[in-house]
This record gives sequence, C-alpha cells and structure tokens, in this order.
Amino acid sequence: MNDLEQYLRPGFFTDSNHPEVIAYTQKKISGIVGVKEKVIALYNSVRDDFIYNPYHINLKPYAMKASFLLTKKYGYCVEKSNLFAACVRSMGIPSRTGYSNVRNHLGTQNIEKFLKTDLLVFHGYAEIFLNNKWIKSTPVFNMELCHKYGVEPLLFDGENDAIFQESDKKGNPFMEYIYEHGTYADVPVKKFEVEMRRHYPHLFTKQNNTTKFFLEFED
Repeated sequence: MNDLEQYLRPGFFTDSNHPEVIAYTQKKISGIVGVKEKVIALYNSVRDDFIYNPYHINLKPYAMKASFLLTKKYGYCVEKSNLFAACVRSMGIPSRTGYSNVRNHLGTQNIEKFLKTDLLVFHGYAEIFLNNKWIKSTPVFNMELCHKYGVEPLLFDGENDAIFQESDKKGNPFMEYIYEHGTYADVPVKKFEVEMRRHYPHLFTKQNNTTKFFLEFED
C-alpha cells in the first residue's frame, strides 16, 4: 500500500466523502486557480467561518465528525482542524490530523477555572501533504479572537508550518507546546477521551458541567 493512501481515503470522523463537506469545499475554492491557493482559501475559511469555542466538547461519535461542524457556527481546535483536513482530502490531497498538549498563556483564566490546570490536552492541528512534504497548519483561532487578545492571526502560506506563535505582539508568552501525541489518518477519539479523563477527571461527572463549560460523552 502506498504510504499516502490512508490519508486520501475518507475516515469515519474525517468524513471527506460527506456531501456537505464536499459542497463546502467546492464553494470555498470556486474560481481559484492553483492547488496551493485553493488550500490556503480553505484554511482561511475554516479559521474564520467558525468561532473558536473551547467550552463545549462533545465526545459522542456523531459530533466528532468533520461534517458535524458544518451544522453550527463555532468549534474548538480538534473540530476545526478535522474539518480542514477533510476538506483538503476531498480535493484528492493527502491530509491528517495531529495533537499536542499545550499551555496557552493568554486569556485562559476562564478555561483554567474549569480544567483546574493551565495544560490544554489534545490540542488539534492539521497536516497537509503539498510539494512532497507534510506541512502543519492550525486553522483554529479566528481573526476576531486574535485581535481581541493582541495576537497576529495565524497565516498559512501552503509552504511552511503554521503553528501557534510563542509570543503575542508585545512579546508576552502565548503558546507553549509541551507534548506531541502524533498524527492520525482519522481522529483518535478513544485516545482523546482517555487523555481527557486522565487530566480532567472532574469533568466527567455530570454535576460538574456548567452553563459555561459543557462536556458530553457516552455513559
């Protein structure tokens, strides 16, 4: 089997063959010439069409599919990166998702209150295979959110890795990558849940869900 073949096939979660994923992709690349330019357009669309919201995480299988994000206007890093990977894959370009543990040093007081730690587990990003190499991309923080926290919107040029900056515009610490979980052809939902339960066990008691932070999972 070609090493790239698994990154071209639709996954259960990275459902690049879903009609709505295909329709969204074709709409966003319509009239654009050039493969790289199409990928960049998709990156910008996924980044800014869906407001970044880490306060509602749904681990149920239907909600982890890339196509599900198209039913709403907000999403967190795993959802947004998976949709971008699915869109690119629907164009016949190999793609996969990757995951890291990170510390976000800006604007995290609210989320830290619920997580009881400054460690954000299983931060999602995407990798795209262009010009015979894998390129990291992070279509996560929408432009409006970046302006709010004084961080430059993360640009993707289709040639170089686009991962979060170490500092904001003023030089204050922003994002620190702590641990890499690796890359996957399809979202490793079970591993995601295992890591969430290990680091945030208190979230998996339903009485701890609040109107601000809500976690859904299979009983």
